[in-house]
Amino acid sequence: MQHKLAFSLSQCIAATVLTLASVTLTHAAEPDAVKLQGLRGGLPLNQDQGSAAFKQERDHGPSDRDFVQQPPLIPHTVQGYQITKNVNKCMDCHSFQKAKASGATRVSVTHFKTSQGQELDNISPRRYFCNTCHVPQTDAKPLVASTFERARGLQ
Repeated sequence: MQHKLAFSLSQCIAATVLTLASVTLTHAAEPDAVKLQGLRGGLPLNQDQGSAAFKQERDHGPSDRDFVQQPPLIPHTVQGYQITKNVNKCMDCHSFQKAKASGATRVSVTHFKTSQGQELDNISPRRYFCNTCHVPQTDAKPLVASTFERARGLQ
């Protein structure tokens, strides 16, 4: 005979609250508890870190990639670029029609295919929001230590 456990939502919430309260009381009693600080340094989310956080670099050649299939980094500022369901500022320069005149890199043909490989006449919806994969280059220092090494074939 198989037993089934059934909990109501209120029972789950009550159990979660009790667990959190227990953890909080346990940690509050420990005098050597470590105080964690986020990468924003305690700055509230509704306040901008300003230009001190990083400086976005402007207009230079493409950067080397660090791993196979890495999306290219954006070699210019994108501050103020609008990318919505109706407008994609990146396509003002990177579309097939405008890339040659603007001197920009043309969008890869892979961006015109569905996840099933069907070719489309326009950018695939899954590739439309460029900054999902492509990020601007910055002069930001690493936030944490890293032992990452470029892929051997790219060194």
